[in-house]
Amino acid sequence: MIYRRFVKRLFDILLSGLALIVSSPILLVTALLVRLKLGSPVLFTQERPGLHEKIFKMYKFRTMTDARDENGELLSDGERLTSFGKALRATSLDELPEFINIFKGDMSFVGPRPLLVRYLPRYNEEQRHRHDVLPGLTGLAQVNGRNALSWEKKFEYDVEYARNVSFALDMKIIFMTVGKVLKRDGISSENNATMPEFMGNKDTGD
Repeated sequence: MIYRRFVKRLFDILLSGLALIVSSPILLVTALLVRLKLGSPVLFTQERPGLHEKIFKMYKFRTMTDARDENGELLSDGERLTSFGKALRATSLDELPEFINIFKGDMSFVGPRPLLVRYLPRYNEEQRHRHDVLPGLTGLAQVNGRNALSWEKKFEYDVEYARNVSFALDMKIIFMTVGKVLKRDGISSENNATMPEFMGNKDTGD
């Protein structure tokens, strides 16, 4: 399909470049606030699997502190997530640096969300097809319930998207995403503070 192979990537380059320019004042102000309230580094980077499970570094604004217990171990995600960090997630401002990933070609505007590298061996063969396309800033699972969904249902939506990529579907997801952001309906990152870790599929004994 022409859209899937060529046009989608062209849109990603043009729109992410424009988004980086237009949002640069917001990026700068947010970066300064993160530095003042949460410290450095301002950006949170983490390896995630992308197209064909190729590993890349994903960029986000940090939303948690480095608070540790008496043994020097990091506290849980929920304990380190501040009210400021929650506000960043509620408004999806923490996601803005992912425009860089989209411009570089690590991600697309629309696709399955990039999850943790350690999840890779836990997928069944059907779920692995979520990596047949670039991961996205938003996706079909995010606009159909996100954290209210089970992991299995999320992956069903991911694979459904991977098999049915089209311009019309991407536009539908983008418009639905805008509505959820305006409603502050939470489409931020996957982490233990909002979603339990995916440990494998019960029906396969993983």
